[in-house]
Amino acid sequence: MSDMLAQAEEAIPAEVRMFSGCQDSQTSADVSNVATFQLPDPAGQAGGACTSAMLKVLYADHKDTGTDLSFQEVISEMRTILSQGKYTQIPQLSSSRPLNVGEQKFSLLPDDFSGRKLAVMIGINYVGHTQGQLSGCHNDVGNMKEYIKDVWGFDESNITELMDDGAHTSPTRNNILSAYKTLVSSARAGDAVFCHYSGHGGKLRDDDGDEADGYDETLVPLDYQTNGQIRDDDLFNMLVGAMPKGVYMTCVMDCCHSGSVLDLPYVFKGDGNMTEMTQAPDFDIGPLIGLAAALAAAAASGDDPMAQCGGCHIL
Repeated sequence: MSDMLAQAEEAIPAEVRMFSGCQDSQTSADVSNVATFQLPDPAGQAGGACTSAMLKVLYADHKDTGTDLSFQEVISEMRTILSQGKYTQIPQLSSSRPLNVGEQKFSLLPDDFSGRKLAVMIGINYVGHTQGQLSGCHNDVGNMKEYIKDVWGFDESNITELMDDGAHTSPTRNNILSAYKTLVSSARAGDAVFCHYSGHGGKLRDDDGDEADGYDETLVPLDYQTNGQIRDDDLFNMLVGAMPKGVYMTCVMDCCHSGSVLDLPYVFKGDGNMTEMTQAPDFDIGPLIGLAAALAAAAASGDDPMAQCGGCHIL
């Protein structure tokens, strides 16, 4: 076992994969008419380009019973669809463990699945904001929810939805972190977990020196103007590093600057140049091991790790 893999297993006990809509330096598009992606039953006429492209690929794969797509093929076909739509964003796959992306088949469940299927899905249109409103994020959640139910058998009762539509729990900063905290406390070895986020993503100057590019990647909750953004360090504390060993978690982050928002050590980019998953450039796992140690100490003392998520700044 390589030193990096051993350290990754120490810092991130669960097996975590993330599909992101673009690289850290890119923005992710909001699509005005998802009918062009020919989804089976699009929930509305707008959606994120990443979610829409991914679902088009996965539904086509599901219907073709003769073959299953590899992780590499899913990412590559997403990029083809995005390119055809004149979108420049490059989707990518990140992971807590190195994957043979050309051979390993895409799945939301591990081969030896024996547990429950749990999901947290977040869609933020920024209703009521004078700037930055989106139109497709609620639809993204609806479309993706139907996919995980129809294809992978997720039960409605085990899916938590946060949307600013007046009917669901509001996707405020505290509510998002609370949903992730509840997910982590509920999950146990053998479970399959799915997280989907559709909304704004951002970048803030790194405040603890753990980012090679000097910036933290962020999720932008509904109330970011008063309560701040959710930094990648917060997501590691509350979700990635805290998820128990033996859990198989897949995340789809359809937002700007999302390439490393979960701080995973291995990456495969759908840019047409990469043929295998490699260690992320300039990735330093040392700070994550420090965060993991702090999480373990907090758990041993009974402290709430959410207390470590303060101090975020607004745009």
